Amino acid sequence: MRDPISTRAPRGGRAADDADLAAESRSDAEDLARLGYRQELKRDLGSLSAFAAGFSYVSILTTVFQLFVIGYAFGGTRFFWTWPVVFLGQLAVALNLAEVGSHYPVAGSVYQWGRRVSAGTPGWLAGWLKLLGDVVSVAAAAIALQAILPSVWSGFQLLGGDPALTSRDGAANAVLLGAGLVVLTTAINMAGVKAMAYVNDIGVLAELGGVVLLIAALFLHAVRGPSIVLEPVYGPPSSLGTGAAGLLAAGLMPAYVLYGFDSAGSLAEETRHPRRIIPRAILKALVASGIGGALLIMAALMAAPSLTDGRLATEGLAYVVVSALGPTLGKVFLVDVALAVCVCTLAIQTGASRLAFSMARDGALPCAAALSRVSARTKTPVAPAVVVGALACGMLVVNYGEAQLFVLITETAVLLVNMSYLLVTAGMLARRLRGWPGRSAAAAGVFSLGRAGLALNVAAVAWGVALITNIAWPRHDGGGPAWLEYFPLIGVASATVAGLALFVAMQRPRGAPQAAHGEQGALAERATSAARIDLAT
Repeated sequence: MRDPISTRAPRGGRAADDADLAAESRSDAEDLARLGYRQELKRDLGSLSAFAAGFSYVSILTTVFQLFVIGYAFGGTRFFWTWPVVFLGQLAVALNLAEVGSHYPVAGSVYQWGRRVSAGTPGWLAGWLKLLGDVVSVAAAAIALQAILPSVWSGFQLLGGDPALTSRDGAANAVLLGAGLVVLTTAINMAGVKAMAYVNDIGVLAELGGVVLLIAALFLHAVRGPSIVLEPVYGPPSSLGTGAAGLLAAGLMPAYVLYGFDSAGSLAEETRHPRRIIPRAILKALVASGIGGALLIMAALMAAPSLTDGRLATEGLAYVVVSALGPTLGKVFLVDVALAVCVCTLAIQTGASRLAFSMARDGALPCAAALSRVSARTKTPVAPAVVVGALACGMLVVNYGEAQLFVLITETAVLLVNMSYLLVTAGMLARRLRGWPGRSAAAAGVFSLGRAGLALNVAAVAWGVALITNIAWPRHDGGGPAWLEYFPLIGVASATVAGLALFVAMQRPRGAPQAAHGEQGALAERATSAARIDLAT
């Protein structure tokens, strides 16, 4: 039956646009209902905002500035080649996530995708690991302000006089700046998805413009040619030497940068035409980050005043920018980097809050009733944003006096997120070998890998295993106790055991349903029951 709105609205003009928008929203809501959920969140996002969510999470200005020192310290100029290798591996993962995200455009990204391709523990565990990784990543992104703002203006060093993150003053100031940023991003999230998208869109456009201008400026100030990436030039030799071990360690740098591109999928219920837009957003975010990051690394190596004085392995990209472009222009770019840090923190927190909301809506987290409640005014899940922000602030405090421990926790977070991807792609492969996606791949608007699907799925799983092995591999650098080598493994094991215990505890005994209050409570209880059946299958 044709809807009366579409028949009464005149062709052309604002009335027709409003009618088309209403019809699109209704179609998206009906599509969501077929997947088992009622439309509660507000669909306000288009293709730019969806792309911005993924690109902001990766945020090459934030992460390349933070982590350049890791790559160069271990791999010298040849660490450039670890970037395209990691990019191609993550591209195989992204293609698979784009396909499953198009089939299941539901808030919560890897949790929803994981539980639909791997019913039971693996699907739930994918969401749990990603949620933990996101919470730590919020803190890790926010703390980057300390590496930037005091270099722009000494007044940002509010506590003490030493801005170094490893110093007591720097660590305390980092907690203060980071916590202030998290409070701000939490407030923006509470204001609604439209406010979040507005800030994020502006920030991403500024970051994209900054990346292009910075790359151009560094190329114009180059003191050597691009062939430098073919020459094995080092600063002080690393403890792992200059061979394969050093390059594998250098590969941690792009591994720590190129993840989080799936976050557009967490906003699927707030995006118009998500089956079409979400896959494109995931792939565009990774491709733009991959190309931009490669050019930025090459430009930095070409413009660095010295490759052997040790400063590139300790001060990183900030040293290159200020030295090559001068203090004034260099600080202008550092301000743009600080803006990128802010929108990166916002994007990660938004994705984490939608993931927590999605899991809570299925009764898969404690305090599910509160975490799954949607504000009647903003149509936004407020409680998850507050909880994620509070936990991230708690994580920031760990950095005070324990900077090395915070770094190790951040490494563990990267490992957790990539493990969640592996759980999804491995589940997809098992399903694909049994005939998935079958006829659903031909549905209108659904992104499909077609005949290349099996090969790309195998590649994604193999790459995931290789990447996780490299991240988790114990490396002793001669400093600190030896047990720190195994911290990421200990962290992942602890997170997995805690998650499995929680999963078992959340399986409510049959015949003991909780009381549902009102229409929303009844709908939530039905969704919870369906999810438990699915999770326990």
